[in-house]
Amino acid sequence: MRDRIRFYREFYFLEPGGQMSVLRRGRLPAPLHFAGSLWRMRCLGRADKMGIVRALNALRRERTRRKDLDRISMLDWLLQKRQTPRAIDRFWRQVLVSAVSEDLERMAAIHGFQVFWEAFLAKADAYEMGLPTIPLAQLYGSDAWKRMPSVRMHQRHTVERIDAEGFVVNGERRSADFYICALPFERLEAVGLPAPKLEHAPITGIHLWFDREVTNLPHATLLDRTIQWMFNKDSGRYLQLVVSASRDLTPLSRNDIIDIAIGDLRLYFPRVRDANLVKAHVIKEQRAVFSAAPETELLRSGPETAIANLFLAGDWTRTGWPATMEGAVRSGYIAAERAARGSSRNAQFLIRSA
Repeated sequence: MRDRIRFYREFYFLEPGGQMSVLRRGRLPAPLHFAGSLWRMRCLGRADKMGIVRALNALRRERTRRKDLDRISMLDWLLQKRQTPRAIDRFWRQVLVSAVSEDLERMAAIHGFQVFWEAFLAKADAYEMGLPTIPLAQLYGSDAWKRMPSVRMHQRHTVERIDAEGFVVNGERRSADFYICALPFERLEAVGLPAPKLEHAPITGIHLWFDREVTNLPHATLLDRTIQWMFNKDSGRYLQLVVSASRDLTPLSRNDIIDIAIGDLRLYFPRVRDANLVKAHVIKEQRAVFSAAPETELLRSGPETAIANLFLAGDWTRTGWPATMEGAVRSGYIAAERAARGSSRNAQFLIRSA
């Protein structure tokens, strides 16, 4: 799949009115690689930038020392570090709400630390964002597995029960040496497994097709409004907009959400005002991810279960990461390691960072 992912080395921060700031790495080694770019960001003032630098230095010191990071919110920590309101809203909130899919006041500080350490401080190139150049249905499609004849995909088969004897799928018992269950946590009780008492956080996706190009930016984070991210999916005519932790949009109608999206876009991309909306699609994912709230880490399940040859995977398991695709992949590696260990092979699939 390597040729189907395009990586970007710039993040575009847009203010209402269209003024743009660009965050990209410079020539200095990590963790100083963003120093010049951060200092040139026009969406932040001098006091904002100085505060951000102090907080990033504190984050480096405290990430392995503080024992309360799962008990306090990320907003609590930022206020402890005397971050300005503008730094919180235009820098920390823009990055973290999108990455963790939770509001700063609801997000455990440990997750904010993990995102900034892994993506901004540990390595100079870790911040690069990979976006698929094809639809996700093709990227994750079962056809990709045809090169592996030992793998068989059975789509639209319902798992009805899981116990020590195996899986019951569409009324049929399936037995094997080892099992990995990657169901969402809210489905576990229905199949006979204990479920952690986690809560959900919603994500709303808005897809808009225009009759003309409205922007040539590949993506952008939009400051100070409802819409958080814009992704240019097709020649500036088809835009995908994302709102994470989108509880305020939950009670709104499809038309209301589209009106908010168009109104926001007009503030950042003037060409939207002259364009005609050809088609629109709104997807509300009410149970998109687990809520990474304080005191949640201990609730997340490890890969082992009461059934010796059954292991759990999923972004909600204890991966050390918040609810991200990267965390989901890591959970699969961890579960595969446990299964390999059960068959007397000491395999290591997960790349463990420092």
